[in-house]
Amino acid sequence: MGLMSKKEAAERINILRRTINRHRYLYHVLDREEISEAALDSLKHELAELEAKNPDLVTPDSPTQRVGGEPLEKFTKVEHTVPQWSFNDVFTPEEMRDFDKRIKKALGSGRVPTYVAELKIDGFKIVLTYENGFLTTAATRGNGRVGEDVTANVRTVEAIPLKLEKAVNVVVEGEIWLSKDNFDKINKEQKDKGEPLYANPRNVAAGSIRQLDPKVVAARRLDNFIYDLAQADFALPATQQAELELLAELGFKVNKHHTFCPTIEDVIAFWQKWQTKKDKEPYWLDGVVVKVNEQEYQERLGYTGKAPRFAMAFKFPAEQATTVVEDIILQVGRQGTITPVARLRPTLLAGSTVSRATLHNEDEIKRLDVRIGDTVILQKAGDVIPDIVKVLTEMRTGQEKVFKWPTELEACAPIGTSAKAGGGPIERIPGQAAWRCVNKNSFAQLKRKFYHFVSKTAFDIEKLGPRVIDVLLENKLVVRYDDIFKLKKGDLLVLPRFAEKSADNLIKAIDEKRQVSLARLLVALSIPGVGEETAEDVAKHFGVLTKIEKAGLAELQAITGVGEVVGQAIYDWFREKENQNLVKGLLAEVKVLPVKKEAGAQKLAGLKFVLTGTLPTLSRDEAKMLVKQNGGEVAGSVSAKTDYVLAGEEAGSKLGKAQELGVKVIDEKEFRKMLG
Repeated sequence: MGLMSKKEAAERINILRRTINRHRYLYHVLDREEISEAALDSLKHELAELEAKNPDLVTPDSPTQRVGGEPLEKFTKVEHTVPQWSFNDVFTPEEMRDFDKRIKKALGSGRVPTYVAELKIDGFKIVLTYENGFLTTAATRGNGRVGEDVTANVRTVEAIPLKLEKAVNVVVEGEIWLSKDNFDKINKEQKDKGEPLYANPRNVAAGSIRQLDPKVVAARRLDNFIYDLAQADFALPATQQAELELLAELGFKVNKHHTFCPTIEDVIAFWQKWQTKKDKEPYWLDGVVVKVNEQEYQERLGYTGKAPRFAMAFKFPAEQATTVVEDIILQVGRQGTITPVARLRPTLLAGSTVSRATLHNEDEIKRLDVRIGDTVILQKAGDVIPDIVKVLTEMRTGQEKVFKWPTELEACAPIGTSAKAGGGPIERIPGQAAWRCVNKNSFAQLKRKFYHFVSKTAFDIEKLGPRVIDVLLENKLVVRYDDIFKLKKGDLLVLPRFAEKSADNLIKAIDEKRQVSLARLLVALSIPGVGEETAEDVAKHFGVLTKIEKAGLAELQAITGVGEVVGQAIYDWFREKENQNLVKGLLAEVKVLPVKKEAGAQKLAGLKFVLTGTLPTLSRDEAKMLVKQNGGEVAGSVSAKTDYVLAGEEAGSKLGKAQELGVKVIDEKEFRKMLG
């Protein structure tokens, strides 16, 4: 999206404020959640950025200028003796480094801050007042100035002491939370009673504390951590680290997973570590709270209108975020299937910038009622593929456009058709939600097929990327797969971006791939439904290509891992004259290696492996191949049935899952020992 005019910015700001206020009221006051906290954070982040660019549009009632929501009327109101601040959020190491720079600049030369990093529990904030060591008042945060008196309910939380170890007057702050196990039990009870399930444990904790009957609260078995000594009748400790130690001495439950960080890089390392470890704890985590360790520096830095300058919430990468659909485009795959894709205003999601999301098919567009210009909630499916999960219809302005499905596409036009001639017709596949090109040999399909043919799972020709393929196709130097192996140096030198060395390198890379395994060949041919696993199954069953070409339908369908649909697709593919000629031409240029059982091929028989991270000498595909060649199985995710996790550098969440489940983790050295 381009730069907004002042009018457009003002309109967007008003819509954002209205939406955020509504969802904040639902979340903080009524304990209801219609969108995730991550999505709400994303809306707030966008508002803050727009107001930063347009400071004259900031108003005192903006959600960026206040904390929390108004207290419910059913509880007695309590005026806080200490203002209850919220933390500003950052989401990336770069933003955290900027925070460090601001701190150092504000403190001035000669003052070097250290930090304490604490886990950010996804629970419900509570403010406790003790007089002479006895609990007198427990209050919710409310709007930051006035909360609700929930003392009777909080007294049922066993983790909260009714009497301290010392007869002191203090005000402390902490988090009330519900364990994962208790959350599951409560939802099971809800299911058994035929009642709606709770969305998250934070809502249950908040709802429990606001129950009028303390017996209901006691039954929920809530827990608590205290993390801040806000006020005391004695001198506060000199550091945040010492403050946490003192809280424990007074009898409060303090989360043990906090650490002293001499530098901001130590903070970032702690944050990165807990991204993989967070699922092991009995409570939900959504980030790390970072505070300047020195009390003197905290006082010097002070507060903004709503947040401390000396602290920051370092959120884990959001699994959901909001953004705007700028356009909907149609992509043609190598089988001619047409996939609608939403082009998005770039947004940060789960640690990466996302600018596109699949809309799957025509029916999904209708189900979501997604329109060009809509504000949507984005989520990564399996932490990989971005999906639109919800349209925020309340943010529509009336300018949004309904996407109209076309009857033809330029990408579906036959090869050699000029743009003036128009596009090729498209049709909905019978019995499916998908559409496809009527013409089976459109230029778009051909490009996708060639991209796949040279990809890592197929022939793996490293120097032959999409840009080079496009140039070769546009200049009609390749039409069929075998044309790749017929290329000469002179063919390349007349093309843009090719010099002597680059031409030599490409020809060499092609020549190195004139031998291919049977499984890789089957993958490369773009037979519908035939991926790596199926290709391996078929190759192992037949051993040589000639047997596959002559195989009957029943035999193909009977192969484990193939089935009726894919078996039919393989059978039909090898009976098309055009495909037979394609294979014949290819076999004149390359040698297909027969499948043979190598010595020791069953050393990993019956063992299931999961791969994660970067190995010292093996690529992911090479490691996969070694597992399979030796009788093992490779899975995409860790479960109780996994035997080994083969981990390298920068291993992700799979490593944490393995540790949680007690699955044995090995490195490349141990893996090679297993192979002998």
